[in-house]
Amino acid sequence: MTRAYLGLGSNQGDRVALLNAALERLEASGRVRVTKRSSLYETAPVGLTEQPRFVNLAAEVETNLDPQDLLELVLAAERDLGRVRTKRWGPRTVDIDILLYDDLQIDTPVLTIPHPEMIRRRFVLEPLLEIAPDAALPDGRRLASFLSEVRDQDVQKVSGA
Repeated sequence: MTRAYLGLGSNQGDRVALLNAALERLEASGRVRVTKRSSLYETAPVGLTEQPRFVNLAAEVETNLDPQDLLELVLAAERDLGRVRTKRWGPRTVDIDILLYDDLQIDTPVLTIPHPEMIRRRFVLEPLLEIAPDAALPDGRRLASFLSEVRDQDVQKVSGA
């Protein structure tokens, strides 16, 4: 089994219920087991700022899927939960990103691991470091070292999971 880290977010509908449903759908596949999940964090939108606030969390999963198949599974879960991609950084029922996949580095037109924006997003780093305080990029740089650069971003822990 491979360990991967996922970042999840929602800013439409019952945000918390949608995040829980997304994790349940991944586990229902029988190919992913959630081993840890962070607290919930309410965050300001990035990119397109005129939209509702997000609720985000991070999850550690074990999977027997390769990265491409894991991507297909998370995209199917997003679609099943009403995600329609109309506008980059726009509102969404649920968004699931593969942040890390063991120590693998992938850069294809459809999948980049580690997630290329995670080191610039406090709403990713805070929940990820909560469940994996020693997490590092494949090149050995610890993710905690990037947190000081994004402290000014609006992220508030709202509850335990």
